Amino acid sequence: MAIETRHLTADADGYAQAAEVWRAGGLVAFPTETVYGLGADARDDIAVARIFEAKGRPRFNPLIVHVPDAEAAKALVEWSDAAEILASAFWPGAMTLVLPIRADAGLSPLVTADLPTLAVRVPAHPVAQDVLRAFGGPVAAPSANPSGRISPTEAAHVTAGLSGRIEAIIEGGSCDVGLESTILGLAAAPTLLRPGGIPAEAVEAALGTTLAQHAEGDTLTAPGQMTSHYAPGARVRLNATSARQGEAFLGFGPMDCDLNLSPTGDLVEAAATLFRALHALDAGKAGAIAVSPIPETGLGRAINDRLRRAAAPRDVTP
Repeated sequence: MAIETRHLTADADGYAQAAEVWRAGGLVAFPTETVYGLGADARDDIAVARIFEAKGRPRFNPLIVHVPDAEAAKALVEWSDAAEILASAFWPGAMTLVLPIRADAGLSPLVTADLPTLAVRVPAHPVAQDVLRAFGGPVAAPSANPSGRISPTEAAHVTAGLSGRIEAIIEGGSCDVGLESTILGLAAAPTLLRPGGIPAEAVEAALGTTLAQHAEGDTLTAPGQMTSHYAPGARVRLNATSARQGEAFLGFGPMDCDLNLSPTGDLVEAAATLFRALHALDAGKAGAIAVSPIPETGLGRAINDRLRRAAAPRDVTP
């Protein structure tokens, strides 16, 4: 049975309505600086289960819990010196920390997929901050899109993918960063679990050490690690120098193409426009999308991670 999905304004009244929906066990999509998240009360088993249902998300894929500040995070996880360094340097911001969950955290076990760790983040977007404070509790929130599909960076993307499955969407404009958060595992040696909106080089500089790497194919320990993810309906071909018959061409740098992530070769601009461009090309009904090479440095590492998963054999049913 379809749900009437309300569109809420990014103001005090909209935040109060969103908080009311969360307290009643409902789902609300809201903007962060990375992508739009699909939020539910992280303490409510049924509400969290509804996230998986609405997205068609596998239950073994853990969720990120969003809180307004580091003090709220410390009530949920076992804090560490490395966590303090990273939180001081990058929170609020596009970084998620994975730490041992506290025995008294009070969260639904569905959030962690029964793992002994919890992924937690303090978003920087003012709308996310305001709605979290209006609610006053931890909010579990993966990206607000059908599982495995392109992440949403505008409210219209959320509407296209989830309208009729969720209670509300807060209209908050476009997401500035445009890529999901960088995820760092801190339960043992600092490990890059997912590249994202903060380059690994910046993290290593803050910690004064080289990050360990999560190997492809290892057990899932954080969101965004499934081989096939972030995928448009069209097939994706990487490292293309031109388009083939029936392909749309997504460029980078000065070149002729259908859409360009950054004509000047700016990786920050490319990250911010990646998902928006994939949505636009997919809506054009191209048989496939060819993507020009992206440098494997800085934010390029996260961009290429998303593109490789978008191009992977489809092992997720949306």
